[in-house]
Amino acid sequence: MDKIIDIGKYIERFVNWLTDNAKPFFDLIKDGGNGFIEGVEFLLLFTPFYVIIALFAILAYFKTGKGMTIFTVLGLTLIYLLGFWQETMETLALIFVSTITALVLAIPLGIWAAKNKWAEKIIRPVLDLMQTMPAFVYLIPAVLFFSIGKLPGAFATIIFAMPPAVRLTTFGIQQVPQDIVEAGRAFGATNRQLLFKVELPLALKTILTGVNQTIMMALSMVVIAGMIAAGGLGEKVLEGINNLDIGLGFESGLAVVIIAIILDRITQAFGKQTQNK
Repeated sequence: MDKIIDIGKYIERFVNWLTDNAKPFFDLIKDGGNGFIEGVEFLLLFTPFYVIIALFAILAYFKTGKGMTIFTVLGLTLIYLLGFWQETMETLALIFVSTITALVLAIPLGIWAAKNKWAEKIIRPVLDLMQTMPAFVYLIPAVLFFSIGKLPGAFATIIFAMPPAVRLTTFGIQQVPQDIVEAGRAFGATNRQLLFKVELPLALKTILTGVNQTIMMALSMVVIAGMIAAGGLGEKVLEGINNLDIGLGFESGLAVVIIAIILDRITQAFGKQTQNK
């Protein structure tokens, strides 16, 4: 059946127009973004592996307990012994840069949506689109704008990982009891004081849940971004699939699982500690 409406044609024209007319802007982002990612990578790879393991173990001990500390030490040591240390540090660098950028964009958007009904009505369907669109689709404009490499991987990861942080920031602020907000107003608090001293502290547990979900989604997308030469464990997983190398696929997949569990438990612990306070 022939198409009656060809939305894809107009999207393609728009993306091509952006690629042709905003090249200096994308080049600037590419240079800055690559510099940031490579800087974090250099820091992680320059630091001896046992120091990185010790730092994660200390964080796990103080935030989660002995069991997770043992798992962290054993898991990261296993990754080193499997020969995936460099790829793991590349993956962590990409997750770090993508997550920080996603949160810098997402939390203000979440606050705006919580404060403005019209903003929420506009942002919500956009988030629905971002969350339900197949992850592979984000790789196409990323490659058109930035070619292949680490930055397009980070670009696609940021788009994919942002929605949970926006939604949970909005939800957290909207769930703050109105009587507490009214009490703040009664004592003369300005809107800025209410936001930073009442609403954000009370919504912090929910916001941290959004941070946790953003990190997990960034990790899953970073693996997919291996398809556009973003490096890291994603490329090893892809190499295993392309060569039908079950051993390589399993080992690199196991490294991803270990990193996911460590990051998930530690970030969850931050949220639980906030709740207890």
